[in-house]
Amino acid sequence: MPRFRLLALAASAALLASLPATGPAHADDASLTEKLNAYVGCLNRLSGRAFDSRERYFSWVGKKGPTGKERIIYGTYTIYDTSDCRSGVERANTLEPRNGELEDAASAYVEAVVALEPLLKEADDYYSQEDYKDDKMAKGKALHPKLVAAWTAFADADTKLRSGIDVVQDMLAVEELANIESTEGRTARYHIQALMMHAKRLMRVQSATKPDLAKITETLGEYETITKATDAYAAESKDDKIGSSFISSAKSFLVTAKQLMRRVRDKVPYSEGEKMILNAGGGAWMVEGSPGRLMHDYNQLVDSYNRGARF
Repeated sequence: MPRFRLLALAASAALLASLPATGPAHADDASLTEKLNAYVGCLNRLSGRAFDSRERYFSWVGKKGPTGKERIIYGTYTIYDTSDCRSGVERANTLEPRNGELEDAASAYVEAVVALEPLLKEADDYYSQEDYKDDKMAKGKALHPKLVAAWTAFADADTKLRSGIDVVQDMLAVEELANIESTEGRTARYHIQALMMHAKRLMRVQSATKPDLAKITETLGEYETITKATDAYAAESKDDKIGSSFISSAKSFLVTAKQLMRRVRDKVPYSEGEKMILNAGGGAWMVEGSPGRLMHDYNQLVDSYNRGARF
């Protein structure tokens, strides 16, 4: 399943971290921000496309691989150039605060995505040029186990890097929010950071393998409260630091979160038309109240935050 995007960090004079690793207890803010943002940049730029390529491929290929008898052959997608990710991680891994486990996860991610890039290019050329019509799908069959192995290695590396970043970012988010409130009060900066912290929690809860309706309801209520508070603050204060597009994205995510909660609570099945869209691959975001739509709306919110609704 495609992963949701991560928040980029903004340098702050108040940002202090005590990471579970060797090295200084309190890191230089700019160095820590650069380090984490290099990792986040790789995930946000490359992971979605890599998982989309796998989803597209398996929308027409069975578990045992292509046979040449498929009614429709879509091929797969390529991913973006990985060289910037590799160079960015190499530099980030030398920065303080050192964290061996996180740095190893970042290096493993680079290794996996760099290995995936040429393989997807080879597969894309083969299918887009319809070369399977000339070799009776021989190369497609040979590529299948390689693609599966590469996607499996990539998914594992993605999960480990994402988890490592989450641990650090979650700790920083709580510390930073408390600091903002104590030094500035509940300003635009406070509302933005609080909203994103609760949005991330809600995304995690609703993305769980086994949904916990009570936890979803509780977390959804908390997110709705901060969304309404942020909207009210923006309207009353006229503070242009909270843009209308950010508020719009926050509300869209709230609507979809409620729709998905109701599907779980009321056991609402997907219609036949919705099932066709969900099974086609790549179009899940078009189905209201679906995990794919929730992912899409959350990523839109994160993109809005990363573009400028932060400090």
